[in-house]
Amino acid sequence: MPSTGPASSPAPPTTPAPLKALGITAMVVTVVLWASAFVGIRAIGPHFSPGPLTLGRLAVAAVVLGLLVVPQLMKSRLLPHGREWLPILAYGVMWFGGYNVALNAAEHVLDAGTSALLINVNPILVAVMAGIFLKEGFPRWLLIGSTVAFAGVAVIALGSGQGSGGGNRPTADMAGVALCLLAAVLAAVSVIIQKPVLRKFPAAQATWFGILVGALCCLPFSGQLLAELQAAPPEATWGLAYLGVFPTAIAFTTWAYALSLIDAGKLAATTYLVPGTTVLISWFLLAEIPTVWGLVGGLICLVGVALTRRRTRNKHVTAAAVQR
Repeated sequence: MPSTGPASSPAPPTTPAPLKALGITAMVVTVVLWASAFVGIRAIGPHFSPGPLTLGRLAVAAVVLGLLVVPQLMKSRLLPHGREWLPILAYGVMWFGGYNVALNAAEHVLDAGTSALLINVNPILVAVMAGIFLKEGFPRWLLIGSTVAFAGVAVIALGSGQGSGGGNRPTADMAGVALCLLAAVLAAVSVIIQKPVLRKFPAAQATWFGILVGALCCLPFSGQLLAELQAAPPEATWGLAYLGVFPTAIAFTTWAYALSLIDAGKLAATTYLVPGTTVLISWFLLAEIPTVWGLVGGLICLVGVALTRRRTRNKHVTAAAVQR
């Protein structure tokens, strides 16, 4: 429609093949680094509370990524103005702030693999919202796959609710499940909000702006962070620095770059590789193995996303129906 302007034209269909290949490479980097983040959070969790951990991670990321972004901004002077800040503020608060605090809190009671499996609800939410708000298509196989994937999440939640131990353990586990699902919702909404921002701002800049917003939201935890840094062993401090540099500064930038080239729903589905990678890393480094229920639920989630991939056969028909 002419009235919608250039912003309504989806970038992925006209993206050259070499750039798409770069987008896929960027997503592979994101998957590996995000998987390592679940393990890293679990490893240093005993030394850092959820809020201070988030602030420390974002502060490191802001400094590291700022070394790249600030010189670019000084040359281009491409800064958000007026209403352009609204979506940046939204995903900065929800994704870099709220998502990280919720996930950090969840991993105080759930193992890294189970947490990653529960976050698996995020790709389905992104696919559904991308179909509605970004006009990427909404075929029946997406609905079928979503139902199957949600069933997998329910199985994981059931297994977590049957944790062994004292009388309060099931309640604590279910609280962890709820926090993971909250984190998944915040991340999914943020992806949809971030996608249009990437049409105007480069991936690194859009990421850095969001990191700054999230860090500002977490400033009330600064006193607690300083106290916990003083008490933490050196390996925990290095772990915090790793989370800031690699899964945050680098991985969120590679994600944003891939998102600028690939449909949000299609890209989000690739994050179903994160839980399996997380389980392998946590197995080798933390000796953590998810419950049988968790593994079965994760397998069901993978079947669900496999079904959602069948939507590509009807994509052109769906797009024509949307455009009339």
